[in-house]
Amino acid sequence: MRGEAGVGYALPKGFDLPPLMFTEEEIEALVLGARVVQSWGDAGLARAAEDTLGKVQNVLPPKLRERLVEAPLFAPGFHVSTELRRLVAPLRVAIRERRRTRFDYRDRVGSRSDRSVHPLGLFYWGTAWSLGAWCESRRDFRNFRLDRMTGLEVLEERFEPKAGRTLADFFRRYEAEPRPARR
Repeated sequence: MRGEAGVGYALPKGFDLPPLMFTEEEIEALVLGARVVQSWGDAGLARAAEDTLGKVQNVLPPKLRERLVEAPLFAPGFHVSTELRRLVAPLRVAIRERRRTRFDYRDRVGSRSDRSVHPLGLFYWGTAWSLGAWCESRRDFRNFRLDRMTGLEVLEERFEPKAGRTLADFFRRYEAEPRPARR
């Protein structure tokens, strides 16, 4: 291989990359992951998961292709509403493009508030989606359940990552919090 950093790389004639191959367990992991995304994610992610499986299926030998198609692993999504899944797509864009986001929020006791946030990550907890974000009004990290949001608006205004307000900081905060004892 010839190349130079910042310029590019070239493979010499006759160079052959080894084929990408999966074990049966890796195929099952891919299938289950894709089916979870298809059932619990937004329409764009569901299409991407299906396309990914199709690409993998095209390069597998027949025996492994059967394992992919017939994998008996499922992720029913009937408990995740279509409306809720529709919120995932614009929030993914807001996170990727670092766009401020505004919505009305109802907490667990029903109190309502208007929130402007810097969205950092989406989390699926098995029964609910949540948005991890830096909340401007609380000047702190918050986790917002998507099923308690209304009037979601992804704003044109962007935010820059600031020390103490990043996704890594969000994780550090929650990892450092004491957990209640399990019974």
